Amino acid sequence: MSAHVFRTGMSGYRFGDGRTLLARASPARAGDQLAGLAARSAEERVAAQMCLAELPLAHFLDEPVVPYETDDVTRLILDGFDRAAFAPVSHLTVGDFRDWLLDHGTDGATIASLARGLTPEMVAAVSKIMRIQDMVLVARKVRVVTRFRNTLGLPGRLSARLQPNHPTDDARGIAASVLDGLLYGCGDAVIGINPATDNVGQVVRLLGMLDEIISTHEIPTQSCVLTHVTTTMEAIRRGAPVDLVFQSIGGTQAANESFGVTLAMLGEARDMARALGRGTVGSSVMYFDTGQGSALSADAHHGVDQQTIETRAYAVARAFDPLLVNSVVGFIGPEYLNGREILRAGAEDHFCGKLLGLPMGVDVCYTNHADADQDDVDTLLTLLGCAGVNYVMGVPGADDIMLSYQSTSFHDTLYLREVLGLRPAPEFEAWLQAHRVMDADARLLPASAEHPLLGLARP
Repeated sequence: MSAHVFRTGMSGYRFGDGRTLLARASPARAGDQLAGLAARSAEERVAAQMCLAELPLAHFLDEPVVPYETDDVTRLILDGFDRAAFAPVSHLTVGDFRDWLLDHGTDGATIASLARGLTPEMVAAVSKIMRIQDMVLVARKVRVVTRFRNTLGLPGRLSARLQPNHPTDDARGIAASVLDGLLYGCGDAVIGINPATDNVGQVVRLLGMLDEIISTHEIPTQSCVLTHVTTTMEAIRRGAPVDLVFQSIGGTQAANESFGVTLAMLGEARDMARALGRGTVGSSVMYFDTGQGSALSADAHHGVDQQTIETRAYAVARAFDPLLVNSVVGFIGPEYLNGREILRAGAEDHFCGKLLGLPMGVDVCYTNHADADQDDVDTLLTLLGCAGVNYVMGVPGADDIMLSYQSTSFHDTLYLREVLGLRPAPEFEAWLQAHRVMDADARLLPASAEHPLLGLARP
């Protein structure tokens, strides 16, 4: 780290390096307090934010928050940096960059063209001096479109992951949840199961079940069993019908090692899944989960605040052309984010991911021991809908009975689509209309006892 000292005229505050400055400027976060990184007072936080606003964006190229020599994520960020893409904003400070992003003349295409010319630290820095409404306004300008069996992220669209988890991976229970979700118009992002076990045989069975549902009913969507990447690779070797490869990732080499993955492993898994050729309209096969605080849990944060480390995880995701990236914003617990902080963190994660060119979804959620409730979920869900989030979760009753946390329900997706005039992915919407789930105006139709999808409940 550089020995540079950042000073501000506000009561003489000094910050020893860029890593400290970013941490002190970060809005209050329980995890940063736990790690001893947070500002020690509101006054110090404001002083750090003022100092950060005056810092040139280019500074982050000279002073990585995690050393280049010891961290492959830092090497990935700096070795892949596109100076030509950075050129239009290379002369700006962090504060100037905020003003440029908010300017009416800066449209989404212009912002998107910068993606490969921005480092996560630049993006995290500008988020720290923005209000939630600033991040919503900028993020809604940017659309990141991805494709596998349908087209996700288009303007005027909101997709949902259908999450039919079951505590014992019971086939009938999963099938009932899949049917429920489809009849509410959910599942265009992915039908994705978090398995109760990482057993390869069980994962292969679940993959086969989902593939049979999708192929039998010709549903234009993709499936995923959210098991460890090595388990999915073994399932591919056994001939399983793998659409998407899932993995939780972090913003440092040590964080990823705590998940049991390397960058090379992710690249190998992507190539294996692409070689199956199962996509019909595209070949983005990766699905990544992230979340603020995971690096701190693994003692892999290198003294960097949790929001900056989270944004570095997006650089890892970006390198593998993902179909879906999902911040599970409140899953890790109140030791890292309390209810009020979850609201801010969800807006940050979506904003930062979009600026870095990612197809961002957010699992608007909280653990059962957090000081949060469904009103908090409604508030963040609505904010993210206004910000142009690509997709959210569809969990039966908003209560995941396998993972034991609270998220968003099938009804919540309908609410957001209706309030904001949004529709499912186009291919999926056409399928819903053909199967009498939705009408031509994307309104839900009642399901009769003779509905053609009811056979799903009898696998």
